[in-house]
Amino acid sequence: MDFKKYQHVERYGTSEVEGIELGECYIFPKIDGTNGSVWVDEVDDIQCGSRRRHLTEEQDNANFWHYAVSSEEMKTFFYNHPELRLFGEWLVPHSLKTYQQNAWKKFYIFDVVEDLPEELPSGEKFRYLSYAEYQPILESFGLEYIPPIKIINNASYEQLIACLDHNSFLIEDGKGYGEGIVIKNYDFTNRYGRTTWAKIVTNEFKAKHSREMGAPTQEGKQMVETEIVEEFCTETLIRKTYAKILVEQEGWQSQYIPQLLNTVYYELVKEDCWNFVKKHKNPSINFKTLLTLCQKKTKTVLAEVF
Repeated sequence: MDFKKYQHVERYGTSEVEGIELGECYIFPKIDGTNGSVWVDEVDDIQCGSRRRHLTEEQDNANFWHYAVSSEEMKTFFYNHPELRLFGEWLVPHSLKTYQQNAWKKFYIFDVVEDLPEELPSGEKFRYLSYAEYQPILESFGLEYIPPIKIINNASYEQLIACLDHNSFLIEDGKGYGEGIVIKNYDFTNRYGRTTWAKIVTNEFKAKHSREMGAPTQEGKQMVETEIVEEFCTETLIRKTYAKILVEQEGWQSQYIPQLLNTVYYELVKEDCWNFVKKHKNPSINFKTLLTLCQKKTKTVLAEVF
């Protein structure tokens, strides 16, 4: 395997990560060190990289190469998993100086990638392992990794912002919070078909968004679109709509999937719009989000036809 540059983590709210919050979101602390990667080449020698370049003994980055190639844990890990590549943060002093003294000069893994023999439809030749996949593997080899702050289904803006004040990972007691958060939805691909993560940086949020958006008042409150779909887009509605299409079309074919998804959404809005507007006291509703969540629930309830 050759050197691979780590993806650019996009700011939350940009078009590159539109919709990433819809689904199961892992919210990770963002730590402030220097980016590093570790893999093995065709003869199983450990190789290292920084964010932009391949490292060597002569061209190291804050002693990261020396650390990685001499790590017995790394050697054992790659002996068993030569197909994987590790991305993480080599914690050396940068702009944030409030980390615990025993946290420095360690490699904290935040992504594990499997290189693939053939390209995916997106053009990528790799896949990101989910946290649930890689955490027990790293744990078994004694490798450091970054655990999630929270796992949220259909995260609201308020829930994400509240996580900024829960990022105390590796921070000394009483020294505030970390650099920010990274949002990962392992089922999400952006409009270009790429796996992309989002970030919210604490200082940028405080400087640019607190006056514009207002401070969150209810930590943990679901987005209203989630509550609407949970209550009004019922399994009965979904299965009744499916049954009508079966009768009308005299059977089922995959080409009817768009009709099913659109009809369930149509019935939800036509039959219950006044009910959920009244119940939630004239809320601001993003109908594009409502459509996406309605489609996700339909696919879950009728998993056998998708």
